[in-house]
Amino acid sequence: MHRPGRTVSFWSAVAMGIGAMVGAGIFALLGEAGAIAGSAVWISFLIGGGIALLSGYSMGRLGARYPTAGGVVEYLVQSFGIGRFSGAMSIMMYIAAIVAVSLVARTFGTYAHALAGARSPAWLVEVFAASIVLVFMFVNLEGARSMTRLENVIVLVKMAVLVGFAVIGVAFLSPDRLAPSTYPPALKILYSVAVTFFAYEGFRIVTNAAEDMPDPERTLPRAIMTAIALVMVVYVAIAIGVFGNLPPDRVLASKEFALAEAARPILGAWGFKVVAISALFATASAINASLYAVTNVTYRLARLGELPGALAKPIGHSREGLVVSSTLIIALAAFFDLSAIASIGAVSMLIIHLVVHVGHLRLLHETRASRLLVAMAVLANAAAIILCCYSLAHASPLLLVWIAIFFALAFAIEFVLKHLTGRNVLSRADDRRDAQASS
Repeated sequence: MHRPGRTVSFWSAVAMGIGAMVGAGIFALLGEAGAIAGSAVWISFLIGGGIALLSGYSMGRLGARYPTAGGVVEYLVQSFGIGRFSGAMSIMMYIAAIVAVSLVARTFGTYAHALAGARSPAWLVEVFAASIVLVFMFVNLEGARSMTRLENVIVLVKMAVLVGFAVIGVAFLSPDRLAPSTYPPALKILYSVAVTFFAYEGFRIVTNAAEDMPDPERTLPRAIMTAIALVMVVYVAIAIGVFGNLPPDRVLASKEFALAEAARPILGAWGFKVVAISALFATASAINASLYAVTNVTYRLARLGELPGALAKPIGHSREGLVVSSTLIIALAAFFDLSAIASIGAVSMLIIHLVVHVGHLRLLHETRASRLLVAMAVLANAAAIILCCYSLAHASPLLLVWIAIFFALAFAIEFVLKHLTGRNVLSRADDRRDAQASS
């Protein structure tokens, strides 16, 4: 991956993490999680944040030991070697990441359409979604410096709006709306944790910036944990503010606009517009950071032979994987349902995280991470997967089938690339020589 002077500082890395997490997460998934946990959704965000912190610790230690642009892909290779399993899981992570970014793009298109007015044609959603992906594709073609500078500005704007909204929402809330007597059964709250964890999942993007950091061993773990902690505070405060001002049925009635709708009783019509505009900033910055990370992932996968080698070829200050991934994101944004893919994406990412943490247990002698904390990350992810799958088995069993199909597709792609294309898998020594040559 092109590394222009190692330009990602600590706060730029934190901004990337926040930008990736606070995208569709709080603006779209608040309503999805609220549909399950009701007014207790703030507890779900708190638990989801706890799982994210454990996962962030594990990945941060892995990134400190293996600071490469591949991020999770590299950790899988280090843990399980270059083989069919690590290859299929890496491809699955790429598929899940592409779907997740397409959902963010779709959320951007939906909010932009809402601001354009009720009479606007529905197909503008797809046009807005495609346009924002194209804009940030060209931004990322200018390299990491352009991406991080723009990301810092966008994150400052949207965080200022969200923090302001959270403060106002908490100040005007009705305590009786958050009384424990209004909560659903505890199991339903736990069922929603996979969705709220998905709202944090973007923190892994910081690991893909490791090669552009001046001191990744120190910067990467701190940036990941800082980004998760800041986002967790904002998510919990916003969840309290929203459900403290609106009854659950009103939130669910406008599930895709839950946050903006919650601004109406507090700030009026202009409040809806301000929050909707901040949603555009939030989703835009998430797309910006995600495209940067996805490009690094495609580069690493292409170097390992898990994806066609053409994706690693330079174009501008980036790689062809950026253009291909952007095209796929635009195509997916036109077809996927937010609610279904939120569940599919959440479980898929939890499984990938679980595999990474299990692999980390095999590398503790190299990362020097706490065995207890990594084991807790394994258990927390496993528990969230079991609870979510149990809930889906009763509510939407077809989604479990789709999850299985996605994983089967990843293994099928791995099989085809290995046996039909004559791929050339590079050794890590070759990668080190390439890295030295490009630095």
